Amino acid sequence: MSSTDTAAPRQHAYTGPALPQTPEPSHAERVRTLFSITSVATLSTVSRKHPGFPFGSLMPFGLDAAGRPTFLISNMAMHTQNLKADPRCSLFVEQKAEDGDVLGAARATLIGQAEPVPSGDLAEVRESYLARHEKSRYWVDFADFSFFRLEPLDLYYVGGFGVMGWVGAQDYVDAAPDPLAQAAPGILSHMNADHVDAMIKLAQAHAQIEATEAAMTAVDRLGFNLRLKTADGMKGARINFLREVANAQETRKVLVEMIRLIEGGKE
Repeated sequence: MSSTDTAAPRQHAYTGPALPQTPEPSHAERVRTLFSITSVATLSTVSRKHPGFPFGSLMPFGLDAAGRPTFLISNMAMHTQNLKADPRCSLFVEQKAEDGDVLGAARATLIGQAEPVPSGDLAEVRESYLARHEKSRYWVDFADFSFFRLEPLDLYYVGGFGVMGWVGAQDYVDAAPDPLAQAAPGILSHMNADHVDAMIKLAQAHAQIEATEAAMTAVDRLGFNLRLKTADGMKGARINFLREVANAQETRKVLVEMIRLIEGGKE
């Protein structure tokens, strides 16, 4: 995608074909995606020493085929002792805030019960966990370590300011991670470093927002989110792609098409 001239004259309103109003990914899809790209979270168990109080622990985790978090934990660990006394717990995951805006980043809390993994599932859980945490091979076979799995009861998702809601456990299990999940950080970094002017034009054409600065804050198979600096302060916009995409190459192609439509086919 070629960069645009910062001194270019003001663009006319978009006059190309009407874009289909493709829906955004559901909260369930967004939560499933967030868990798929995160490998360390905060586990809160019910304290044995101080009954009724939550006890927080830094927790590397894996995912089984249904998206259920798995833990490789030592019998000596306080959180393991807590779980054996009371399996109720929660796992908090958060998206890395690339621009330092932690409250604008996505996060989710999964609540449920964590119990030892049945012997019949151990081989699959072990393989998927070690694929995420290679260094754990050094202690995975220690006698005092064992695998636990968190069975979701309910989830709560926050996608940034004003975007939040509960996600049913079955909806989470039935959802699939977004196909751009792994590629998204690279797409965001590239767009924000090299194509700010293009995003300003997209915001003007598709969201009718006049901006002086723009940053892409999220991207998925259906579209992307922008944070825009305007004369009236900071604003957000969601812009749909011309069609659904499945990888970084398709994303680049459709963004180029969208810019060309705005510019009347000019490079």
